[in-house]
Amino acid sequence: MTDRTFPPVSLRAGELLLRPFTHEDVEATQAACADELTQRWLPLPNPYTLDDATSWCTHVAHALRESGDGIHFAVIGARNPRLLGTVGLKQTDWRALVSEVGYWTAPWARGSGVATAATRALGRWLLGDQGFARMELKAATGNIASQKVATRAGLHREGVMRNAGFTHTGRTDLVLFSLTPQDLPSS
Repeated sequence: MTDRTFPPVSLRAGELLLRPFTHEDVEATQAACADELTQRWLPLPNPYTLDDATSWCTHVAHALRESGDGIHFAVIGARNPRLLGTVGLKQTDWRALVSEVGYWTAPWARGSGVATAATRALGRWLLGDQGFARMELKAATGNIASQKVATRAGLHREGVMRNAGFTHTGRTDLVLFSLTPQDLPSS
């Protein structure tokens, strides 16, 4: 693989569309990232302001793809363009063909399977279309909802990484999950 960036694409996941962030996502991103539960598990700026959301949606998410770090998608309904969450890849190791998935779901979409469907679609794209060898997820040991998403999306729990992450309350252990091409259902 000579090109060390992901192509600018949009992906379908059933009734969901995974597409690049735009200025239209700013207000919903700000509301979702300022949410108490989102803030509990993700080390986002606190408070999460409209300026933070604008920067993410119009510059940072795109710059991370262009730098080769990963790719980040706004997850919206295919029929309703309201932002439901995000899923993306980060800390991509192009030599080892490994990337780490991350996601959050907006408070108004929690419990609807958005993160599971988006993560599953991203895993198929990464390991299938992009030819990667491994997709990882690291979730705080206390973040049971994120761990359930990982399992439902087909990732396998590997173990606990002690003191490997941080939240606003301090250091935390992380549960490591992975998905490999062998885990994908055959078509």
